[in-house]
Order: sequence, then structure tokens, then C-alpha cells
Amino acid sequence: MSRVFAYCRVSTADQTYENQVLEIQGAGFQLEPRRVIAETVSGSTPAMERDGFRRLLDRLEGGDVLVVTKLDRLGRNAMDVRATVERLAAMQVRVHCLALGGVDLTSAAGKMTMAVIAAVAEFERDLLVERTQAGLVRAKAQGRKLGRPSALTAEQQEVVRKRRQGGASLGVLAKEFGVSRSAIQRTERRP
Repeated sequence: MSRVFAYCRVSTADQTYENQVLEIQGAGFQLEPRRVIAETVSGSTPAMERDGFRRLLDRLEGGDVLVVTKLDRLGRNAMDVRATVERLAAMQVRVHCLALGGVDLTSAAGKMTMAVIAAVAEFERDLLVERTQAGLVRAKAQGRKLGRPSALTAEQQEVVRKRRQGGASLGVLAKEFGVSRSAIQRTERRP
């Protein structure tokens, strides 16, 4: 007989997880209080970095069922959610998400649902990269200098270049100007 566990997560201490438990019970899952794992932690914290979720993993066995009310209880990041579901599937734990119609995310239909979610997440990430690149091109076209500011002024950079040509070591120059050796090397590479 499969044991049913509920993972309930809230983000702040003034929130309560009782509604999640009632929703899971209302969907027909029989829950023993000792199999309800609840914690207060941000959804942006990866599942494997959450104390409660790690304790849950230690208790789960093949054939068990893990129920969550919404996919975001497992995490906000689609890649983290996918990795978590894959790990549970490898343990032969079925994962049911009520907000997705109670589908078992480790089943064929659940895997398809997860693939769609992952594709949407990748699409959103690609759009973000495109917007970032377009913004950088626009900023460059407007004459803005990109990147972090140089640790050395233009005059100091000229002195460094001349001294390096004269044989001064990276370490000596770095110490003299109060910067890292790599800052001196970057100065040498700049036109």
C-alpha cells in the first residue's frame, strides 16, 4: 500500500499551510499528520537546500506518493522543479500536483507537462537574453561605456604600460597601485 506524503510550503511566517492540507484532503488523499511536511522558506530556495524537503527525502521510499497543491510549492525555478521531480521519479516516488489536475508528474502525461513547463521556462530565459543583448547594443550605440569601471585612471594605465615595457613585474606594479595582478594584465591588453 502506498504511503501518501504532503509537502506544504509557505514563504513567510505570517502565512499558514493548513489550507494546503485541507485542499489535499479535499482531493481525496488520506493524510496522516506525521506525513505532512510543512516549512516556511522562500520558493526561490532550491528544494535540495530546504531542511524540511531534505528530511522528506530521507523518509520517502519507492511506491510512496508525494502531493503538492501547486507546482510552485516545489520551487519557482522550472529547472529546479524539473530536477526535483526527476530525482523523486528515480526513487520511484509518484508526485501529484493538484493545480495540474492531480496529474502524477512522474507518469507519461506528467513528464509531458514538465517538458512543456521546461520549454516555456527556456523560452522566457531566451527572451530575457535577447532583451539584454538588445539593451547592450542600444547602450553602446548611444556611446555608453559598458562593463565595470577600470581600477586605474587613464594616466595610471599609461604609466603601467610604460613600466611593463621597461620590465617592471606584475606584482610590483599591483602593489604600487593597490590593485590585483589581473588588473595590471587587463591594462596591458587594452589599446
